[in-house]
Amino acid sequence: MFGGYPAKLKKVLIVTAPLWFKAPFRILRLFVREKLRERVHTVNAPQLGLHVPRASLPKQLGGQHEPDHATWLEHCKNCYINNLQNAKLEGVIDEYVISNHIPPIKTQNGIIEHEGACDMTSDRAARIGDNNSDMHISGDPPYTCDPSPLRHTHGYNGDMKSRHINSGDEDDIDISTRGTWSSGEVSPGLSDEECGGGGAGGGETAAALLARVRSLGRRGLVAEYEEIRARPPHGTFHHAKLPSNLAKNRYTDVLCYDHSRVLLSQTDPDDPTTDYINANYVDGYKQKNAYICTQGPLPKTFGDFWRMVWEQGTLVIVMTTRAVERGRVKCGQYWPITQGSRVVHGDFAVTTEAIEHEDDYTITHLLLTDLRREQSRRVWHGQYTRWPDYGVPGGGSAQPVLRFLHLVRRAQHLALTDLGDAWAGHSRGPPIVVHCSAGIGRTGTFLTLDICAARLSAEGALDVRATVERIRAQRAHSIQMPDQYVFCHLALLEYAVMHGYLDSADLSGFDDDNEDESE
Repeated sequence: MFGGYPAKLKKVLIVTAPLWFKAPFRILRLFVREKLRERVHTVNAPQLGLHVPRASLPKQLGGQHEPDHATWLEHCKNCYINNLQNAKLEGVIDEYVISNHIPPIKTQNGIIEHEGACDMTSDRAARIGDNNSDMHISGDPPYTCDPSPLRHTHGYNGDMKSRHINSGDEDDIDISTRGTWSSGEVSPGLSDEECGGGGAGGGETAAALLARVRSLGRRGLVAEYEEIRARPPHGTFHHAKLPSNLAKNRYTDVLCYDHSRVLLSQTDPDDPTTDYINANYVDGYKQKNAYICTQGPLPKTFGDFWRMVWEQGTLVIVMTTRAVERGRVKCGQYWPITQGSRVVHGDFAVTTEAIEHEDDYTITHLLLTDLRREQSRRVWHGQYTRWPDYGVPGGGSAQPVLRFLHLVRRAQHLALTDLGDAWAGHSRGPPIVVHCSAGIGRTGTFLTLDICAARLSAEGALDVRATVERIRAQRAHSIQMPDQYVFCHLALLEYAVMHGYLDSADLSGFDDDNEDESE
């Protein structure tokens, strides 16, 4: 399997492995790639129920299923035929939705659908399919962009009120902030006060969280996470799957929801797909669109990334990956890494003004310049460098991550204070851009910690599971691994102790029954 397993193979279970296999396996697994290591598990028969529904397991493995090979083959055949038909129809619907500019709507069950798309009869779909060679994408994009809450007077989507900020050099720099916001409701029916659990009541105290974590143990939390992960996506991915946008996605299986995607300004009036970037708005605590979750930029999307940062008025970027990990590129080097250097991506120049190196993270102070208008804005870039892909920060303590989280919030506050009256939006400021490699695993974990910590500080209560579910409803597949879900709970308990919500958090026995045992 090493280096050759299918990309969509998410989990391999080795059941009741003998001791002669388990001993070398535990040593050798340390030398394989993290992605493979996190997907291969050794379990005993009773533990299978944590990974596979009992109804799907044969009776000899403790399940309820009666195997019938002939029926299974017939089922596989039918699935294959249906998948072929659905793939063809899905492509037709994608083109139909985009070319007819059908906006998303939210149904009662929470699934995002499109008006008109469901009204397509098979005859209509067939006719579109027959004429597919003549179809093209034209006209205005299916969503509109309204000016951001940043105060403005004139110019391209509103040039923001400029302020002169003393740079410490001989000349002052003309600092301007502007942004563009999607007019689509990312959280239909929710006010700022209701986002992130705010105003919703419920939740649990830190003491209740500790009691629940003790009761469930690691295995129980993993089982809880598997329930969440088993649910289907909350929306569609029509724009992400358009042929002209596919190359803008870092991973073929990490796509961008339509209903919460960030829209860029359209640079080509004849090509509405120039508004696409693999990024989604996610609500924070009592703040709609508090974050933008995105993938690690590709070289071909560096310009799009900085265009998004500029248009959204972003002041803080959080990066939870290294550019290269274990010899594999996880993110492009989209900013200059040496002090005083400058790079140009599209219509934007990025200059590194200062760098602060710490053991667990690196802070880079950037100057972002819109070359079209010769306007500049300072951007704080924080990169956490000790967080492995598909994993959690090591060291036995969440304190370094929590300190980094505090730095991020402090940077946002200081940047917002510096803006003064130039910012007329939410009191917590414009969206914070957060990314790792795919923009779902470490990114989702960071958001969960930030939202829950903010709610605990404000209300004395939090709800980790509900927070994860809300994040996944806006950025598909967020919180990628069970260990990340577990880490959220443990880190928040540590946060509660650090801030006096708990005297201590004794978790002795938490990992009991976690070691694999042969029957």
